[in-house]
Amino acid sequence: MDDVIQTLVAFGYTRATKVFREGEFALRGGVLDIYPANFEVPLRLELEDDTVLAIHGFDPGNGGYIDEHTIVLVLPFKTSSNSVFSSDVPLNNFVDIRHGDYVVHNNHGIGRFIGIKEFDVDARKKEHLVIEYKDGDKLFVPKHDIHLVQKYVSFTKRPARMHKLGSKEWLATRRGVEKKLRLLAAELLRTQALRAQLAGFAFSKDNEWQKEFESRFPYKETPDQIKSTLETKADMESPRPMDRLICGDVGYGKTEVALRAAFKAVMDHKQVAILVPTTILAEQHYFNFSKRLENFPVKVGMLSRFRTKHEQQMIVKETALGKVDIVIGTHRLLSKDVSFKDLGLVIIDEEQRFGVKSKEKLKHFRLLADVMTLTATPIPRTLYMALSGARDMSVISSPPTNRLAVKTQIIGFDDQIIQEAIKQELARHGQVFFLHNRVENIDAIANSIKKLVPQARVAVGHGQMSARFLEEIMLKFLKHEIDILVCTTIIESGIDVPRANTLLVNRADKFGLADLHQLRGRVGRMDVQAYAYFIVPKRELQSELARQRLKAIEKHSDLGAGFHIAFEDLQIRGAGNLLGSQQHGFITSIGFDLYCRLLKESIEHLKKEVEIKHEPQSAKH
Repeated sequence: MDDVIQTLVAFGYTRATKVFREGEFALRGGVLDIYPANFEVPLRLELEDDTVLAIHGFDPGNGGYIDEHTIVLVLPFKTSSNSVFSSDVPLNNFVDIRHGDYVVHNNHGIGRFIGIKEFDVDARKKEHLVIEYKDGDKLFVPKHDIHLVQKYVSFTKRPARMHKLGSKEWLATRRGVEKKLRLLAAELLRTQALRAQLAGFAFSKDNEWQKEFESRFPYKETPDQIKSTLETKADMESPRPMDRLICGDVGYGKTEVALRAAFKAVMDHKQVAILVPTTILAEQHYFNFSKRLENFPVKVGMLSRFRTKHEQQMIVKETALGKVDIVIGTHRLLSKDVSFKDLGLVIIDEEQRFGVKSKEKLKHFRLLADVMTLTATPIPRTLYMALSGARDMSVISSPPTNRLAVKTQIIGFDDQIIQEAIKQELARHGQVFFLHNRVENIDAIANSIKKLVPQARVAVGHGQMSARFLEEIMLKFLKHEIDILVCTTIIESGIDVPRANTLLVNRADKFGLADLHQLRGRVGRMDVQAYAYFIVPKRELQSELARQRLKAIEKHSDLGAGFHIAFEDLQIRGAGNLLGSQQHGFITSIGFDLYCRLLKESIEHLKKEVEIKHEPQSAKH
């Protein structure tokens, strides 16, 4: 069943509680409902373990069976393909085209996708996408031309302006944008070139210890993990300073890629700084790095408020003398008293969580050392820079073996549902996070939870507690001496408690989309089914923005949804001042996907021109 669900998700189907439209599926106990592309009605598969007992078409309105099948062929619902340009398709990782969506055809402009139709071509039936244009004209796109079509995304709330099929308006619009993008490409490349002129350090090739260290990874690497590691090492071995974004969903193994890069840096006698947004994440990374490196002569230190003043002074002193190889810390690492003897690599975990001052300091770091940034939900600017080719990006989208998607539900504050959710987790000897982000009444909430499940061991954790006391509580939770942790967003980034597989978030409507996704990532790290319940007030008390965010988090609950989430966030919030008003206008006129592709192509053309110009004369002959 896991394989079936993963395949459906890969095919572009969306998980729902009930299926009503093409491209949706739902699983309840031994029943799997799928609404395949081009079917008149959805299908119901009755299952027993790994056996299909029956397949019926059914009426989604009343659930009544219509017909019976012995075999069905479920086709991909997503349209993805190779680009018509030399660049990869920027958005094919996280944009699916659905019935009724506005789309852009590279040669004909903006229309609306209205379905798939079969035509007899050379005595064979062949499928075509049907796109409707202004005045009802229709364009039929054969399968081999699907790569010319992308979803239209503009980050404005206004509906797209459709083009007249066959008019010259589209080509004029596109040529105008292409011309302006060449100027933007030159500007972006100038920034890159300035960085490339800095003399970076070329790290050595992997040594025997590196191979031994990597062989001790206790899990099977995913293909994307391997690819990201190789891309990172190639950057490190080059004299050009590295600035690579590692984008992978929560729990997809970004930390292991970072560990291997850090080890490689230390093998060349360089120091590594690992910057994290929260004290608890610093503690978790310190624990993980120390454990993985315990058999090697590598010294790991930590700087955060979980360390006493004296301990911090010692770490600062030893770091300056080069006695600490890897130092992990919060923004405390950016303090004036912290210096390094020979810094070679900076790893930034979730850069979007740092303030403006910290980011200014990080810019300075980028001039001194190789930089690697880890993120589950890239901020719009980072996403845009990576998509347009102005920044190097590795994507980890293949989930770890046996990983299950977290089942996500939006609920009201209902004592019975909350009690059942907690009891279900405790019955399988698991643990529960109950997140309530207001310190002033968090104890009252904890007392209500105790009344609902009197047998449970309940504790409270929040950032206003003393560091030592909070650390004590977190360690007790990790050791399973606490069943339910009632806490604030201190758990948001990175804390990994394998037995905690149920999360309840109170007033989920108050959180941003990326925050909700990060929080959901705190459960579901093992091969057991995890659950996330987002508790919200009545619909009429929610803002329109909150409703959109909650709908998006429920829709994108499949494995690897981080990219979808980042992109959905960009669409909900709008691009803001991401690109300035002129670029915003270009995106509205041709769509974000085509904009990124054209910009990427301009950048690549310019790079080639620069390379040819700087070729030695003899090489030209």
